[in-house]
Amino acid sequence: MEKKRQKQVSELIRRSFSSVLLERGMYIYGQALVSVTDVVMSPDLRVAKIYLSIFNAQDKNAVFEMLLHHVTSLKNDLVKHIRNHVRIIPEIRLFRDDLLDEMDKVSKLLDSID
Repeated sequence: MEKKRQKQVSELIRRSFSSVLLERGMYIYGQALVSVTDVVMSPDLRVAKIYLSIFNAQDKNAVFEMLLHHVTSLKNDLVKHIRNHVRIIPEIRLFRDDLLDEMDKVSKLLDSID
């Protein structure tokens, strides 16, 4: 179970990283839409696992690889947003969240049955 501070920091990082993606994302991955679906903080607040959903892209793996390639510059932009709110700047780990894609597939399968 997450503690209150973990939830606060994860929400701060979720909002701030979303802003960073809005500001800089177009230069990295073009017209794709990348959304932060969740942020999970480690108990010591040193690691942030950021889960991303990717839409409007033909090759979602390529978009995700571009994000991984630019993770250092994205983290630097994130630091500008959060440095006055946290003591320790967490390590950023990006993960792809395919839950919405899977839900869409299930929905299409159920629609095809009817």
